[in-house]
Amino acid sequence: MLLWTTRARTLALAAFGVVVAVVFVAPIATVVLAALAGSWTGPLPSDLGGKNLSAALSDENMASLTVSLQTAFIAGALALFVGTWAALAAREAPGWLRKATDAVFHLPIAVPSVAIGLGLLIAFNSKPLLLGGTKWIVILAHTVLVLAFAFSSVSAALDRLDPAYRQAAESLGAGPARVLTRITLPLLLPALGAAAGLSIALSMGELGATIMVYPATWKTLPVNIFGLTDRGQVFLAAADTTLLLTVTLLALLVVGRIRKR
Repeated sequence: MLLWTTRARTLALAAFGVVVAVVFVAPIATVVLAALAGSWTGPLPSDLGGKNLSAALSDENMASLTVSLQTAFIAGALALFVGTWAALAAREAPGWLRKATDAVFHLPIAVPSVAIGLGLLIAFNSKPLLLGGTKWIVILAHTVLVLAFAFSSVSAALDRLDPAYRQAAESLGAGPARVLTRITLPLLLPALGAAAGLSIALSMGELGATIMVYPATWKTLPVNIFGLTDRGQVFLAAADTTLLLTVTLLALLVVGRIRKR
């Protein structure tokens, strides 16, 4: 809808600001306030301080945070590699195979993540490929769940690429490998960076599949947060959540800097 008058634009921006404040800002602000609160019996928290945040920096939580970071970066890298390869391969495939590939790679987001976790736990809980009880089943679960987003980002970017660049390179004698590494992939760098950031952010907050497959030696921070809320320790859970939000934001900033370079 086009807004021609200043008043209409102002009202639209105000409505948008209210929606953003209610849906996004208010929940995050509530979590941060709960992380600083000693008690919350009225409209606003009381006994504000850093006690909960100090507890969030305990050795156990920092170990879980390290696990979350390792899982996110490894799963994000694997999803980006496989998703990019699949998108490039599907681009040259017949129409029916392209549609089948698109459906297969989007299947993980069409079913509950708990079902993905349970399926992986059953499938890889016996030889010859025994992953149950290891960190790799958690990484595999995260990779499967974020793969669809990496595949979608690269596929959409490929659809927008001008084929003239590739055709010009091929007419000058460049082989498929050279066209891929010198033409296609450099043009896809913005999409690859966005896919990497999205994969890492989604992996950092993943819980449904993780709680089905994680071993005691590879517990992510969202699993710790779930355990705290289950025991009624809401303020400590809020402090852990604040820590998770901060570190996720920093990780995305690092990925953004790498993408620019």
